[in-house]
Amino acid sequence: MRYGFLIDQNRCIGCHACTVACKEEHNVALGVNRTWVKYVEKGQYPDTRRHFAVLRCNHCDDAPCIEICPTVSLFRRPDGIVDFDNERCIGCQSCMQACPYDALYIDPDRNTAAKCNFDASRVEMGYKPACEVVCPTQAILSGDLDDANSTISKRVAMEKVSVRKAEKGTKPKLFYVGVEGDLLNPSMMEPQDAHFWADKDPGEDLYSLKTKAPERSIPGVAREVYDVSHITPWGKKIASYLWTKSISCGVLLLSALFLNMGFEQDAALLSLISPMVSLVFLTATMLLLVLDLKKPSRFFFLLIKPNFNSWLVLGGYVLMAFGILLTLWLALLLSGHGLAPWLLWLTATFAVASSGYSAFLFAQARGRDFWQSPLLFWHLLVQSIGAGAAMLTLIGTVLGVSLPLFSLIGQLMVISIFASLAMTFGELFMKHGAAEAARAGELLLSGPLSKSFWIFVIGLGSVLPIGLVLSPISSLIPNIIAAVLVLFGLWMYENLWIKAGQAVPLS
Repeated sequence: MRYGFLIDQNRCIGCHACTVACKEEHNVALGVNRTWVKYVEKGQYPDTRRHFAVLRCNHCDDAPCIEICPTVSLFRRPDGIVDFDNERCIGCQSCMQACPYDALYIDPDRNTAAKCNFDASRVEMGYKPACEVVCPTQAILSGDLDDANSTISKRVAMEKVSVRKAEKGTKPKLFYVGVEGDLLNPSMMEPQDAHFWADKDPGEDLYSLKTKAPERSIPGVAREVYDVSHITPWGKKIASYLWTKSISCGVLLLSALFLNMGFEQDAALLSLISPMVSLVFLTATMLLLVLDLKKPSRFFFLLIKPNFNSWLVLGGYVLMAFGILLTLWLALLLSGHGLAPWLLWLTATFAVASSGYSAFLFAQARGRDFWQSPLLFWHLLVQSIGAGAAMLTLIGTVLGVSLPLFSLIGQLMVISIFASLAMTFGELFMKHGAAEAARAGELLLSGPLSKSFWIFVIGLGSVLPIGLVLSPISSLIPNIIAAVLVLFGLWMYENLWIKAGQAVPLS
């Protein structure tokens, strides 16, 4: 049994009865929707036409929201309906990033995720979903796709149907008849400054700020004239989490490397102070993750109700293991015992894992094409080395460090900047298979985020530090300034990268 929807847009009149019925049935709060109707207009006056599309959860057979949900709050029922349990949800908003269809939202009353659940309680009693019942033109049809005798199964088999973003491989079970193709592909629509019945909040959608879109010069391009608001789930806390994690992992990783290279004269800095600094920034990393949850009091659900397919869970365990190893490292040293080589390398291994696991987490955010980079793991590792070198430069300046080590740290900082620049421009200029990824890159290169990107990330955060470290001035000051600028540039990059990835609308 596999329940699905078929929506006949040839019949739809854009009346919003389905939206209202859904809100009434589930007491959906103002400002959010489980199903909604989007309008676009095409053509040039006087030859114009308005098109509608009813949008909602696609109840995918391979639902990415289920895979990424860390507490099994989202699950697939035996009848194929993708349902949710708000008593397990921790409000991490990762499901919103994983869904390519913009179907999930945070319930402002419960602070948990919610979406269309096919009116599962009505289905269990043998009734049709409320949206289907109230549709005045019978544009909405539901039923069992596995039943060859069901009306929906026959129509899907015999008529020309479309699905949204089939290339995502989610196997959606929401089929459209007679829909305008541009409505299923948000990258084909021209964003507007205002909607049909209301002004548009300029801060709501970063991409609505006039970016360089070649479609604007094409007569008759689809113009978005009515849509619901689109929320950006992740913000500065997630950017800061990536930043503090890079520092924590980089400081420990470089300290382990230098200890193995024989810098005994700097043992106090490398074997005691560095793991302390690493533990402080790791603690900040985990606090930022908890504080970003809509239900922070449920953080322990990651331990007692884990979904081991989610990299939120696996990454959380990696961070906890890294913290335990750092604590054991410090406990052995402070108790007078020596640092065992196995502990040094095991901790360094978990520093690498902690630095790079976020690449797999962002890969599970399948709705955001900009984050699906094969270079991301290595980029995160290079960023950690740069952040670690910058922090060790600052610590070594305050506490004292040998000149050979100080020089080596500066060299590694420069090498990491060059490597990071190569990966950054590789990600931005390489050919993208998805238009959404290319458009997100435009935001950094030539769009609303470009000024901050070129000035703070490239200029102050990369080019100037390289010049300062390589300058012939025989003083510590250039390296200190360079270290501060590298850390500042890294935070700016993480913040802009998170913004750009979420700027292009999913629906």
